[in-house]
Amino acid sequence: MSLRVVEAAGKADRSAFLRVPHLVFAHDPNWVAPLDLERKEHIDPAKNPYFRHSEVQLFVAYDNDKPVGRISAQRDRLRLEHHPDGHGQFGFLDAVDDPKVFASLLAAAEAWLRRKDLGAVRGPFNFSINDEMGLLVSGFETPPSMMMGHALPYYARHLEDLGYTKAKDVFAYDYDGLKPLPRAMQAMVDKIKTSGDVAIRPLSKKNLDRDINIIIDIFNDAWSENWDFVPMTHEEIAALGKNLKLLVSDEYIAIASYKGEPAAMAVSLPNLNDWIRDLDGKLLPFGWARLAWRLLARPPRSVRMPLMGVRRKHHGTPLGSALALAVIDAVRSYHLGRGTKHAELSWILEDNMPMRRMIQALGGTEYKTYRIYEKRLT
Repeated sequence: MSLRVVEAAGKADRSAFLRVPHLVFAHDPNWVAPLDLERKEHIDPAKNPYFRHSEVQLFVAYDNDKPVGRISAQRDRLRLEHHPDGHGQFGFLDAVDDPKVFASLLAAAEAWLRRKDLGAVRGPFNFSINDEMGLLVSGFETPPSMMMGHALPYYARHLEDLGYTKAKDVFAYDYDGLKPLPRAMQAMVDKIKTSGDVAIRPLSKKNLDRDINIIIDIFNDAWSENWDFVPMTHEEIAALGKNLKLLVSDEYIAIASYKGEPAAMAVSLPNLNDWIRDLDGKLLPFGWARLAWRLLARPPRSVRMPLMGVRRKHHGTPLGSALALAVIDAVRSYHLGRGTKHAELSWILEDNMPMRRMIQALGGTEYKTYRIYEKRLT
Protein backbone atom coordinates (compact mmCIF):
# COMPACT_ATOMS: atom_id res chain seq x y z
CA MET A 1 0.00 0.00 0.00
CA SER A 2 1.23 3.47 -0.94
CA LEU A 3 -0.73 5.48 1.61
CA ARG A 4 -0.99 9.25 1.78
CA VAL A 5 -3.39 11.60 3.56
CA VAL A 6 -4.11 14.97 1.98
CA GLU A 7 -6.13 18.03 2.94
CA ALA A 8 -9.25 18.07 0.79
CA ALA A 9 -8.98 21.61 -0.49
CA GLY A 10 -9.64 21.27 -4.20
CA LYS A 11 -12.70 20.07 -6.09
CA ALA A 12 -11.25 16.63 -6.89
CA ASP A 13 -10.29 15.87 -3.29
CA ARG A 14 -13.66 17.10 -1.95
CA SER A 15 -15.40 14.88 -4.49
CA ALA A 16 -13.26 11.95 -3.34
CA PHE A 17 -14.17 12.80 0.27
CA LEU A 18 -17.86 12.37 -0.58
CA ARG A 19 -17.32 9.14 -2.54
CA VAL A 20 -15.34 7.26 0.16
CA PRO A 21 -18.46 5.73 1.80
CA HIS A 22 -19.56 4.31 -1.55
CA LEU A 23 -16.35 2.26 -1.54
CA VAL A 24 -16.42 1.32 2.14
CA PHE A 25 -20.07 0.22 2.18
CA ALA A 26 -20.19 -1.23 -1.33
CA HIS A 27 -21.18 -4.66 -0.01
CA ASP A 28 -23.26 -3.58 3.00
CA PRO A 29 -26.98 -3.94 2.18
CA ASN A 30 -27.95 -1.75 5.14
CA TRP A 31 -26.05 1.37 4.13
CA VAL A 32 -28.12 4.11 2.49
CA ALA A 33 -26.24 6.51 0.21
CA PRO A 34 -27.07 10.11 1.20
CA LEU A 35 -28.06 12.54 -1.52
CA ASP A 36 -24.90 13.89 -3.14
CA LEU A 37 -26.34 17.38 -3.55
CA GLU A 38 -27.24 17.66 0.14
CA ARG A 39 -23.81 16.38 1.25
CA LYS A 40 -22.02 18.82 -1.08
CA GLU A 41 -23.92 21.69 0.49
CA HIS A 42 -23.24 20.38 3.99
CA ILE A 43 -19.45 20.57 3.53
CA ASP A 44 -19.60 23.88 1.63
CA PRO A 45 -18.68 26.90 3.81
CA ALA A 46 -20.86 29.09 1.63
CA LYS A 47 -23.95 26.92 2.16
CA ASN A 48 -23.71 25.55 5.71
CA PRO A 49 -24.11 28.14 8.52
CA TYR A 50 -22.08 25.89 10.85
CA PHE A 51 -18.93 27.31 9.25
CA ARG A 52 -19.76 30.78 10.53
CA HIS A 53 -18.70 29.75 14.03
CA SER A 54 -16.25 26.95 13.22
CA GLU A 55 -13.02 26.10 11.45
CA VAL A 56 -13.01 22.81 9.54
CA GLN A 57 -10.44 20.74 7.70
CA LEU A 58 -11.35 17.74 5.56
CA PHE A 59 -8.85 14.95 4.88
CA VAL A 60 -8.81 12.10 2.35
CA ALA A 61 -6.58 9.01 2.50
CA TYR A 62 -5.41 7.60 -0.82
CA ASP A 63 -3.82 4.29 -1.72
CA ASN A 64 -1.97 5.45 -4.81
CA ASP A 65 -4.86 7.30 -6.51
CA LYS A 66 -7.71 5.33 -4.92
CA PRO A 67 -9.55 7.04 -2.01
CA VAL A 68 -9.65 4.62 0.93
CA GLY A 69 -10.64 6.81 3.88
CA ARG A 70 -11.76 10.22 5.07
CA ILE A 71 -12.09 12.32 8.23
CA SER A 72 -12.85 15.88 9.27
CA ALA A 73 -11.36 17.95 12.08
CA GLN A 74 -13.18 20.96 13.48
CA ARG A 75 -12.76 23.71 16.03
CA ASP A 76 -16.17 25.05 17.03
CA ARG A 77 -15.90 28.49 18.63
CA LEU A 78 -19.55 28.43 19.71
CA ARG A 79 -19.09 25.13 21.50
CA LEU A 80 -15.94 26.39 23.24
CA GLU A 81 -17.86 29.45 24.46
CA HIS A 82 -20.31 27.12 26.22
CA HIS A 83 -17.76 24.44 27.18
CA PRO A 84 -14.28 26.00 27.64
CA ASP A 85 -12.61 22.61 27.94
CA GLY A 86 -10.17 22.77 25.02
CA HIS A 87 -11.94 20.01 23.07
CA GLY A 88 -11.98 19.85 19.30
CA GLN A 89 -14.00 17.39 17.27
CA PHE A 90 -13.53 14.89 14.49
CA GLY A 91 -16.21 13.60 12.15
CA PHE A 92 -17.03 11.93 8.84
CA LEU A 93 -14.81 8.99 9.73
CA ASP A 94 -15.08 6.28 7.09
CA ALA A 95 -12.32 3.95 5.93
CA VAL A 96 -11.51 0.49 4.68
CA ASP A 97 -10.62 -2.15 7.24
CA ASP A 98 -6.93 -1.31 7.60
CA PRO A 99 -5.34 -0.09 10.87
CA LYS A 100 -2.78 2.00 8.94
CA VAL A 101 -5.53 3.95 7.21
CA PHE A 102 -7.33 4.67 10.48
CA ALA A 103 -4.07 5.61 12.20
CA SER A 104 -3.05 7.97 9.40
CA LEU A 105 -6.44 9.68 9.28
CA LEU A 106 -6.68 10.17 13.04
CA ALA A 107 -3.07 11.37 13.18
CA ALA A 108 -3.80 14.01 10.54
CA ALA A 109 -6.91 15.23 12.37
CA GLU A 110 -5.14 15.26 15.74
CA ALA A 111 -2.17 17.21 14.37
CA TRP A 112 -4.50 19.83 12.89
CA LEU A 113 -6.34 20.18 16.22
CA ARG A 114 -3.06 20.55 18.11
CA ARG A 115 -2.11 23.39 15.78
CA LYS A 116 -5.36 25.03 16.83
CA ASP A 117 -4.21 24.84 20.49
CA LEU A 118 -6.75 22.18 21.43
CA GLY A 119 -5.83 19.59 24.03
CA ALA A 120 -8.45 16.90 23.46
CA VAL A 121 -10.73 15.55 20.77
CA ARG A 122 -14.22 14.05 20.69
CA GLY A 123 -16.23 12.51 17.91
CA PRO A 124 -17.57 11.64 15.53
CA PHE A 125 -19.67 14.75 14.89
CA ASN A 126 -20.68 15.50 11.29
CA PHE A 127 -20.05 18.42 12.07
CA SER A 128 -21.92 19.25 15.27
CA ILE A 129 -23.87 17.61 18.07
CA ASN A 130 -26.91 19.05 16.29
CA ASP A 131 -26.05 17.06 13.12
CA GLU A 132 -25.26 13.37 12.69
CA MET A 133 -23.25 12.29 15.70
CA GLY A 134 -21.80 9.20 17.33
CA LEU A 135 -20.32 6.00 15.95
CA LEU A 136 -22.66 3.05 15.51
CA VAL A 137 -21.46 0.30 17.87
CA SER A 138 -24.58 -1.91 17.91
CA GLY A 139 -27.51 -2.28 15.55
CA PHE A 140 -25.56 -2.90 12.33
CA GLU A 141 -28.20 -5.27 10.97
CA THR A 142 -30.76 -2.57 10.08
CA PRO A 143 -30.52 0.55 7.90
CA PRO A 144 -30.03 3.93 9.57
CA SER A 145 -32.86 6.41 9.84
CA MET A 146 -32.43 9.81 8.22
CA MET A 147 -29.68 12.00 9.71
CA MET A 148 -28.32 9.05 11.68
CA GLY A 149 -24.97 7.47 10.89
CA HIS A 150 -23.98 4.00 9.84
CA ALA A 151 -20.71 2.13 10.36
CA LEU A 152 -19.12 -1.30 10.25
CA PRO A 153 -18.04 -3.21 13.38
CA TYR A 154 -14.31 -2.72 12.78
CA TYR A 155 -14.54 1.09 13.11
CA ALA A 156 -14.80 0.95 16.91
CA ARG A 157 -11.98 -1.58 17.19
CA HIS A 158 -9.55 0.60 15.24
CA LEU A 159 -10.50 3.73 17.20
CA GLU A 160 -10.00 1.98 20.54
CA ASP A 161 -6.64 0.56 19.41
CA LEU A 162 -5.57 4.17 18.80
CA GLY A 163 -6.34 5.18 22.39
CA TYR A 164 -9.90 6.47 21.99
CA THR A 165 -12.26 5.77 24.88
CA LYS A 166 -15.97 6.14 25.43
CA ALA A 167 -17.19 9.60 26.37
CA LYS A 168 -20.94 8.98 26.05
CA ASP A 169 -23.44 6.61 24.45
CA VAL A 170 -26.71 7.65 22.86
CA PHE A 171 -29.57 5.37 21.88
CA ALA A 172 -32.08 5.09 19.08
CA TYR A 173 -35.44 3.54 19.92
CA ASP A 174 -37.78 1.74 17.58
CA TYR A 175 -41.38 2.68 18.34
CA ASP A 176 -44.42 0.80 17.14
CA GLY A 177 -47.07 3.49 16.87
CA LEU A 178 -49.88 0.95 16.82
CA LYS A 179 -49.48 0.37 20.53
CA PRO A 180 -51.97 2.49 22.50
CA LEU A 181 -50.73 4.69 25.29
CA PRO A 182 -50.67 2.90 28.64
CA ARG A 183 -53.82 3.66 30.61
CA ALA A 184 -52.08 5.87 33.18
CA MET A 185 -50.32 7.89 30.48
CA GLN A 186 -53.53 8.32 28.50
CA ALA A 187 -55.23 9.58 31.66
CA MET A 188 -52.46 12.20 32.09
CA VAL A 189 -52.90 13.42 28.52
CA ASP A 190 -56.70 13.52 28.80
CA LYS A 191 -56.49 15.46 32.05
CA ILE A 192 -54.35 18.29 30.71
CA LYS A 193 -56.34 18.45 27.48
CA THR A 194 -59.55 19.05 29.44
CA SER A 195 -57.99 21.35 32.03
CA GLY A 196 -58.27 24.46 29.88
CA ASP A 197 -54.66 25.39 30.70
CA VAL A 198 -53.01 23.47 27.83
CA ALA A 199 -53.46 24.03 24.10
CA ILE A 200 -51.84 21.74 21.52
CA ARG A 201 -51.57 22.75 17.89
CA PRO A 202 -49.61 21.82 14.77
CA LEU A 203 -46.95 23.94 13.10
CA SER A 204 -48.28 26.77 10.96
CA LYS A 205 -46.38 27.14 7.69
CA LYS A 206 -48.18 30.44 7.20
CA ASN A 207 -46.33 31.62 10.31
CA LEU A 208 -43.22 29.49 9.79
CA ASP A 209 -40.64 31.95 11.11
CA ARG A 210 -42.67 32.49 14.28
CA ASP A 211 -43.12 28.78 14.93
CA ILE A 212 -39.52 27.80 14.10
CA ASN A 213 -38.34 30.39 16.61
CA ILE A 214 -40.76 28.95 19.21
CA ILE A 215 -39.46 25.42 18.57
CA ILE A 216 -35.81 26.42 18.87
CA ASP A 217 -36.46 28.60 21.91
CA ILE A 218 -37.98 25.57 23.66
CA PHE A 219 -35.15 23.36 22.38
CA ASN A 220 -32.39 25.70 23.57
CA ASP A 221 -34.04 25.91 26.99
CA ALA A 222 -35.04 22.25 27.37
CA TRP A 223 -31.69 20.84 26.25
CA SER A 224 -29.44 23.54 27.75
CA GLU A 225 -28.16 21.35 30.61
CA ASN A 226 -27.62 18.27 28.44
CA TRP A 227 -24.15 16.87 27.98
CA ASP A 228 -22.10 18.89 25.42
CA PHE A 229 -25.12 20.99 24.43
CA VAL A 230 -24.55 23.68 21.79
CA PRO A 231 -27.40 26.09 20.98
CA MET A 232 -28.56 26.60 17.42
CA THR A 233 -27.74 29.98 15.85
CA HIS A 234 -30.16 32.23 14.00
CA GLU A 235 -28.70 31.15 10.66
CA GLU A 236 -29.00 27.48 11.57
CA ILE A 237 -32.59 28.05 12.64
CA ALA A 238 -33.35 29.68 9.28
CA ALA A 239 -31.81 26.72 7.44
CA LEU A 240 -33.90 24.32 9.55
CA GLY A 241 -37.04 26.25 8.66
CA LYS A 242 -36.23 26.05 4.96
CA ASN A 243 -35.76 22.28 5.16
CA LEU A 244 -38.90 21.72 7.23
CA LYS A 245 -40.98 23.72 4.75
CA LEU A 246 -39.94 21.32 1.99
CA LEU A 247 -40.20 18.07 3.94
CA VAL A 248 -43.20 18.16 6.23
CA SER A 249 -46.83 19.09 6.50
CA ASP A 250 -47.97 21.11 9.50
CA GLU A 251 -49.06 18.09 11.53
CA TYR A 252 -45.58 16.56 11.59
CA ILE A 253 -44.87 19.03 14.41
CA ALA A 254 -46.80 19.66 17.62
CA ILE A 255 -46.47 22.68 19.91
CA ALA A 256 -48.05 22.76 23.37
CA SER A 257 -48.72 25.93 25.33
CA TYR A 258 -49.40 26.11 29.06
CA LYS A 259 -51.44 29.10 30.21
CA GLY A 260 -50.59 30.83 26.94
CA GLU A 261 -46.82 30.21 27.05
CA PRO A 262 -45.21 27.77 24.57
CA ALA A 263 -44.03 24.97 26.83
CA ALA A 264 -43.29 21.82 24.80
CA MET A 265 -42.76 20.66 21.23
CA ALA A 266 -42.19 17.52 19.21
CA VAL A 267 -40.78 17.42 15.67
CA SER A 268 -41.07 14.42 13.37
CA LEU A 269 -39.58 13.98 9.91
CA PRO A 270 -40.27 11.48 7.15
CA ASN A 271 -37.55 8.86 7.06
CA LEU A 272 -36.14 9.86 3.68
CA ASN A 273 -33.85 6.86 3.74
CA ASP A 274 -36.88 4.69 2.93
CA TRP A 275 -37.35 6.68 -0.28
CA ILE A 276 -33.75 7.15 -1.47
CA ARG A 277 -32.24 3.70 -0.89
CA ASP A 278 -32.26 2.87 -4.60
CA LEU A 279 -31.00 6.26 -5.86
CA ASP A 280 -27.30 5.79 -4.91
CA GLY A 281 -27.24 9.42 -3.86
CA LYS A 282 -28.06 10.72 -7.34
CA LEU A 283 -31.01 12.89 -8.31
CA LEU A 284 -30.03 13.04 -11.99
CA PRO A 285 -31.16 12.08 -14.52
CA PHE A 286 -34.36 10.57 -13.07
CA GLY A 287 -33.81 10.27 -9.32
CA TRP A 288 -35.49 13.61 -8.63
CA ALA A 289 -38.66 12.43 -10.36
CA ARG A 290 -38.80 9.20 -8.36
CA LEU A 291 -38.19 11.03 -5.10
CA ALA A 292 -40.82 13.68 -5.86
CA TRP A 293 -43.38 11.00 -6.72
CA ARG A 294 -42.67 9.12 -3.49
CA LEU A 295 -42.93 12.30 -1.43
CA LEU A 296 -46.26 13.25 -2.97
CA ALA A 297 -47.93 9.91 -3.63
CA ARG A 298 -47.74 8.11 -0.32
CA PRO A 299 -46.99 8.59 3.37
CA PRO A 300 -43.58 7.43 4.59
CA ARG A 301 -43.21 3.88 5.87
CA SER A 302 -41.49 5.26 8.95
CA VAL A 303 -40.69 8.60 10.54
CA ARG A 304 -38.02 9.87 12.90
CA MET A 305 -38.55 12.13 15.89
CA PRO A 306 -35.24 14.00 16.29
CA LEU A 307 -36.51 16.76 18.59
CA MET A 308 -38.76 16.72 21.62
CA GLY A 309 -38.49 19.12 24.49
CA VAL A 310 -40.27 20.55 27.51
CA ARG A 311 -39.18 23.79 29.14
CA ARG A 312 -36.76 23.25 32.01
CA LYS A 313 -39.04 24.78 34.62
CA HIS A 314 -41.44 21.87 34.03
CA HIS A 315 -38.77 19.14 34.20
CA GLY A 316 -39.37 16.56 36.90
CA THR A 317 -43.01 17.56 37.38
CA PRO A 318 -46.24 15.72 36.51
CA LEU A 319 -47.11 18.63 34.20
CA GLY A 320 -43.79 18.24 32.36
CA SER A 321 -44.41 14.53 31.82
CA ALA A 322 -47.96 15.19 30.62
CA LEU A 323 -46.78 17.89 28.19
CA ALA A 324 -44.17 15.52 26.73
CA LEU A 325 -46.74 12.76 26.29
CA ALA A 326 -49.25 15.14 24.78
CA VAL A 327 -47.01 16.41 21.97
CA ILE A 328 -45.71 12.91 21.23
CA ASP A 329 -49.26 11.58 21.08
CA ALA A 330 -50.41 14.41 18.79
CA VAL A 331 -47.72 13.58 16.26
CA ARG A 332 -48.28 9.83 16.68
CA SER A 333 -52.01 10.14 16.06
CA TYR A 334 -51.44 12.10 12.85
CA HIS A 335 -49.04 9.54 11.41
CA LEU A 336 -51.23 6.61 12.42
CA GLY A 337 -54.14 8.20 10.61
CA ARG A 338 -52.06 8.29 7.42
CA GLY A 339 -50.93 4.67 7.69
CA THR A 340 -47.39 5.19 9.03
CA LYS A 341 -46.85 2.69 11.81
CA HIS A 342 -43.20 2.90 12.87
CA ALA A 343 -40.98 5.65 14.22
CA GLU A 344 -37.44 6.04 15.43
CA LEU A 345 -37.03 8.17 18.55
CA SER A 346 -33.44 9.34 18.51
CA TRP A 347 -31.08 10.19 19.83
CA ILE A 348 -31.41 9.79 23.62
CA LEU A 349 -28.48 10.25 26.01
CA GLU A 350 -27.68 7.12 28.03
CA ASP A 351 -28.06 9.00 31.33
CA ASN A 352 -31.35 10.71 30.40
CA MET A 353 -33.24 8.18 32.46
CA PRO A 354 -36.58 10.06 32.67
CA MET A 355 -36.87 10.13 28.88
CA ARG A 356 -35.62 6.57 28.47
CA ARG A 357 -38.15 5.29 31.01
CA MET A 358 -40.95 7.20 29.28
CA ILE A 359 -40.07 5.76 25.86
CA GLN A 360 -39.83 2.25 27.29
CA ALA A 361 -43.22 2.68 28.96
CA LEU A 362 -44.62 3.74 25.58
CA GLY A 363 -43.33 0.46 24.12
CA GLY A 364 -40.16 1.79 22.49
CA THR A 365 -37.29 -0.69 22.05
CA GLU A 366 -33.64 0.32 22.16
CA TYR A 367 -32.22 -1.00 18.89
CA LYS A 368 -29.14 1.05 18.01
CA THR A 369 -26.29 2.44 20.12
CA TYR A 370 -24.05 5.28 18.98
CA ARG A 371 -20.84 6.09 20.86
CA ILE A 372 -18.96 9.36 21.16
CA TYR A 373 -15.25 8.77 21.69
CA GLU A 374 -12.61 11.04 23.16
CA LYS A 375 -8.85 11.24 23.54
CA ARG A 376 -6.36 13.58 25.17
CA LEU A 377 -3.96 15.17 22.70
CA THR A 378 -1.32 16.26 25.20
